[in-house]
Amino acid sequence: MSESEKKEEKPTTHSNSSSSDEEEGSDATMDMIRRFFAHTLNLGGSTDAKADLKVEKVIPNLSFEGFADHWREHGFRNIVTMVGAGISTSAGIPDFRSPGSGLYSNLKKYKLPHPTAIFDLDYFEKNPAPFFALAKELYPGSFIPTPAHYFVRLLNDKGLLQRHYTQNIDTLDRLTGLPEDKIIEAHGSFHTNHCQKCRREYDMAWMKAEIFADRLPKCEQCKGVVKPDIVFFGENLPERFYTSPDEDFQDCDLLIIMGTSLEVQPFASLVQRPGPRCLRLLINRDPVGQASFVPWMDPHERSLLYDKPNNTRDVAYLGDCDSGVLALAKALGWEDELQQLITSEKEKLNANQPQKKNKEKGNDKPHSDPDDTASSSETKKDASL
Repeated sequence: MSESEKKEEKPTTHSNSSSSDEEEGSDATMDMIRRFFAHTLNLGGSTDAKADLKVEKVIPNLSFEGFADHWREHGFRNIVTMVGAGISTSAGIPDFRSPGSGLYSNLKKYKLPHPTAIFDLDYFEKNPAPFFALAKELYPGSFIPTPAHYFVRLLNDKGLLQRHYTQNIDTLDRLTGLPEDKIIEAHGSFHTNHCQKCRREYDMAWMKAEIFADRLPKCEQCKGVVKPDIVFFGENLPERFYTSPDEDFQDCDLLIIMGTSLEVQPFASLVQRPGPRCLRLLINRDPVGQASFVPWMDPHERSLLYDKPNNTRDVAYLGDCDSGVLALAKALGWEDELQQLITSEKEKLNANQPQKKNKEKGNDKPHSDPDDTASSSETKKDASL
C-alpha cells in the first residue's frame, strides 16, 4: 500500500472511531435512563445482568408476619434501635413536620423569621425568649413514655439491645428506666445544661425552676444565658454519636427504625451502617427511607427497599408506632410482659408526682400534670419527625 493511500485512510478510521464512541456514550446514557425508570417506576425490563439473577433474601418472607415468625423461631442477638418524634406523639408531644399538627406549623405566636429559627443557634443568641417559652410547653416531666418507648426497654431487659439512638429531646427514653449508657441522644436533651459563655454546667432541676418561673436562665457566675444541651442548627452532634456506631453495628443483626422521617442528617445515615445480612424493620406512619433519583445510581443500594423487587432484608409496618410494637409483642408472645412493664413503670412515675409537686410548691407550673397533658392531646395523631 502506497504512503498516499495510508494517509487517505487515517481520517476515515478516526471518524469511525469517534462515531463508535458517541454511540457507546449514547447507549450508556440511555441505559442509565432505563435503569431510573425501571427502579423508580417499575417500568420496563431489567437492563442489568445482576438484576436478572434471583435475589437472595436474608429471610424467606419479608412481610411483617414473616419477619415476626423468623424472630420467634430464630431470634436476634444484637439489636440497634433508632427513633424520632413519632414514638412520642401519643404521649402528647407534637412531632416537627406534620402539616397542621406538627411543631413547625404552630409557632406563629412566637413571630419567628422562619419556623426552624426556634432551634437556630444564631437566632437563639440574639433572642432566646421564644425558645424558652416553647421549652415550658414541652418540658420533660410533663409527659410519660409510650408503649414504643417501653418496647425498647423490654428489649434491653431481655439482653437484646446493643444501643438506642434517638433524635428526641424529651428524655422519655430515660424515664422508662433504660440505662444511660444504652442511650445516644443524637440531638441532645434537657438532661444537662451549660452557660453559653463560661460553660458552667447546671442540672435539669435548676433549669426547670428557671423556665417555670418565667425567668431567662442566666449563669450565676458570669450572667451568660444558660442553654439546655439540645443540638441546635449550627452545632455539632454529641461525640458518642460519631464514635459508637462502628462498635454498635459490627455485629448488629436487626435494626429497628421507628417514628422518623429519615430526612435529617447525619442521623438518617444510620440506616446505612448495618452489614448486608442485617434485617431492617421500619415501624412508621409514612413510607420513608426510599431512594430518590441520585441514590439509585449508587450500586450499594443503601436505601430501604421494602417495596422493591430487589429487596433482600427490609420489612415495613406502616402505622403508628404504638400499634406496631404491640402487634410485634403479640406475635412474639411478649404481650403480657410488655403490658406488665408499662403498668409497673407508670405506677412508679405516678407515685413520684406528689413528691415532685411538694418540692415545687409555690411555683406556677401549668404544664406539669401529665393527666392534663394527655387530655389536651387526645386529638393528636401519631406522626414521624
